[in-house]
Amino acid sequence: MEKQTGFKNLYILRISFISALGGYLFGFDFAVISGALPFLQKQFAFSSYWEGFATGILAIGAIAGCILAGRVADKYGRRPGLMLAASLFAVSSLAMAFAPTRDFFLVARFTAGAGVGMASMLSPMYISEIAPAAIRGRLVAMNQLTVVLGILITNLINYTLRNTGNDAWRYMFGFGVLPSGLFLVGAYFLPESPRWLLNNNLEIRAEIVLSKIGDSVFVRESITMIKGSLSGAANINYAALFKRAMLPAVLTGIGLAVFQQFCGINTVFNYAPKIFQSIGASQDDQLLQTVFIGSVNLVFTVLAMLLVDKLGRKPLMLIGAGGLAILYVFIVSALHANAGVVSVLLLAAIGTYAMTLAPVIWVLIAEIFPSKIRSAAITVAVVSLWMAYFILVFTFPVLFEHLKENTFYIYAGICACGFFFVLFRIRETKGKTLEEVEQAMTMH
Repeated sequence: MEKQTGFKNLYILRISFISALGGYLFGFDFAVISGALPFLQKQFAFSSYWEGFATGILAIGAIAGCILAGRVADKYGRRPGLMLAASLFAVSSLAMAFAPTRDFFLVARFTAGAGVGMASMLSPMYISEIAPAAIRGRLVAMNQLTVVLGILITNLINYTLRNTGNDAWRYMFGFGVLPSGLFLVGAYFLPESPRWLLNNNLEIRAEIVLSKIGDSVFVRESITMIKGSLSGAANINYAALFKRAMLPAVLTGIGLAVFQQFCGINTVFNYAPKIFQSIGASQDDQLLQTVFIGSVNLVFTVLAMLLVDKLGRKPLMLIGAGGLAILYVFIVSALHANAGVVSVLLLAAIGTYAMTLAPVIWVLIAEIFPSKIRSAAITVAVVSLWMAYFILVFTFPVLFEHLKENTFYIYAGICACGFFFVLFRIRETKGKTLEEVEQAMTMH
């Protein structure tokens, strides 16, 4: 386990933040549609079907982006992959803003999803491969912080633009070109991942990058450990994921990714107005609750960054799964009674998720896979996450229509199962190098 203290923290923080800007754009594209939908309904005569499709096509594009990211990251490097993601964000933001027809808009929205998918995979991967073990959890969690900032700032911008006329939606989408451009310029100046460089026999360049991160002892030990973990890593394909030694880590990663979505919290993010409408809240109150949700999400994400490398990954995951299971039961009772405490309970659920499952699962997905299969395995895990998200957001309206508040019993049951999955399947990775994590995950 590395103990060096000679890290160049300002440099590490700077390159991690630039990479994490992909998370901001993830948050932007996740949130911008909610403010734009009322205008899009008028502009393109959206039916409820097209409204749902325009929202969900982001996830379909994200799946394509994940697959593309894995190939680009392995063949050309992490940095070119991040630059491509930034370019897709910029182009799609302008295309959506100037979309003349419904179909043109949907293609642009799909392209935005591809950028989201690439960033959701590459940003945590890049940070995990650059960061020293002692602070890796906090830095990877920074990606979730920028996602949350993207959601909150976009909601505030949408609210500000709501009275600027029928073309307000064009400005909402168009604003995305600003952070996209910043991300593209920043990604151009990022160093390549030393693990990718060593895997492609570029040891001198890897030494240069590592020397910018830490002292000579860190450089020497890092190169030795990375080389050991990469031995025999050439020509890896997706079939390697199903080999006996690799399968436990792969199945664990897929399980974590699916659980993060099926835990149900994104129904609160995406359908908060619908939930509050069911207990008679006014439209102004619904909008106010959305602002509260974004704010609580931000505060508890910051708290998660402080805890993930101190308390550890596994305890936070157990707190998140167990806490949500209990809160959902109380939420059902409060919704049934039309009680005002619903708001407090939903905010508690958001805070619990933001402090635990939201950032920690991204940290674990970036950590638990062996170097030989990391790109392919992260691709499969993140594609699974997006598929689960798509299923969640499209089943909730139907479930809520038929089951009403009892829908949350389903998510409570899933969270209870998730608690035991974490308890028996997840090993603590706090403070371990990626190579040490790999040894622990492939022991049996």
